[in-house]
Amino acid sequence: MPMTLVIVAILAFYVACNLGANDVANAMGTSVGSKAVTLKQAIIIAGVLEFTGAVLFGHEVSETLATKVANPSLFAATPQLLVTGMITVLISCGVWLQIATAKGLPVSSSHAVVGAIAGFSAVAMGIGAIDWSSIGMITIGWLLTPIISGSIAALFYSQIQRWILNQPNQVAQLREWIPWLSSALLGVFGVIVLPSLTQPLTNFLTAQVGINIPVYDIPLFTGALAAVGLTVMSWRQLEKEAGDTQSREQRNNILLPTPNSQLPTPVERLFGRYQLLSACFVAFAHGSNDVGNAIAPLAAIVYINATGNVPINGIDIPLWILVVGGAGIVTGLAIWGKNVIATIGENIIALQPSSGFCAELATATTILLASRLGLPVSTSHALVGGVVGIGMVQSLNSIKFQTLQAISAAWLITVPLSAVLSASIFSIARLVWH
Repeated sequence: MPMTLVIVAILAFYVACNLGANDVANAMGTSVGSKAVTLKQAIIIAGVLEFTGAVLFGHEVSETLATKVANPSLFAATPQLLVTGMITVLISCGVWLQIATAKGLPVSSSHAVVGAIAGFSAVAMGIGAIDWSSIGMITIGWLLTPIISGSIAALFYSQIQRWILNQPNQVAQLREWIPWLSSALLGVFGVIVLPSLTQPLTNFLTAQVGINIPVYDIPLFTGALAAVGLTVMSWRQLEKEAGDTQSREQRNNILLPTPNSQLPTPVERLFGRYQLLSACFVAFAHGSNDVGNAIAPLAAIVYINATGNVPINGIDIPLWILVVGGAGIVTGLAIWGKNVIATIGENIIALQPSSGFCAELATATTILLASRLGLPVSTSHALVGGVVGIGMVQSLNSIKFQTLQAISAAWLITVPLSAVLSASIFSIARLVWH
């Protein structure tokens, strides 16, 4: 069994590598595409935040994922069968994610895991072992996520176009809108990230100091304070940018008949900063959420090894497993991340910081709404939908439909292909090992 654990840990690291290479484009793709950050900067920033999110908050999703699609009580009498199954889940997910990443296709790692678990469960215990309601919900989420995200992104971007980008004095208009943009950014992302971050403080005040604070008070106070701070900083930055741009244009007009058009406007530069901030939130949230896709099978196997029983209600995730997952995500992002980042950031539509910011804000809003409704959604689906929504506001001709066809095909086959791959590998493994 210890040798099996080493092999499984390596497989979990391999899946996390592919997950980092494919899914982290959701956080950084639009920022790189709009030139808000360079690819190297994006990889460093995402690496730090993904790892932090995975290690600090990755245990919750990992605990529930092991019991998501297959009914673990069916394997209570044969825990080794579940171990074999979880190993096949890791192999099939890793292989499919690597193929998709090599092609530059953003796919859902969650859907790959669910498909793989369904595949081996059907072979091991029959079709009845699959939780078909989970598969049904995924199908509904698959259809609704890009539509909802695209609609929200189109709404955001059309308003920013109307009230800021199409106005004769963009800087003056943006100055008025900065408090609203700051509140929207920190409101949406704050609800996703802040409760997790501030929970330890709330627990400490309740247990140690005896102050019983409602669970959302500290996140609300922190978010409001951050929104005021971001507004004041952004006002100052905009004034500085506008002044610098005016000076440059005056100098250029003395030397050249027209100003240097390569320089981004002060408005787009400020949107670039907002976009980078939103990308940081997405990376942190992704690390804490999706690391479970790579490490839940490993956690289940470690639990079975330690207790001899199948995990039914949830399990404690050892820190070393979270570190394996976080390190894998960062490694994969660094080695292979540029492929999918290029697809999302450059190969659907041409992005500017203002449009990239709207796509990320729409993605976060969609994920938040879906979480509240209990829909299992994919960040990849939401972000692609958001980018397409912006393309529809700009011009249908700006959308590269060939890229979208390839992405949609990859989405469509993720669950069935993972299931078939997992079922095939499991059948072979069972013949060899039993």
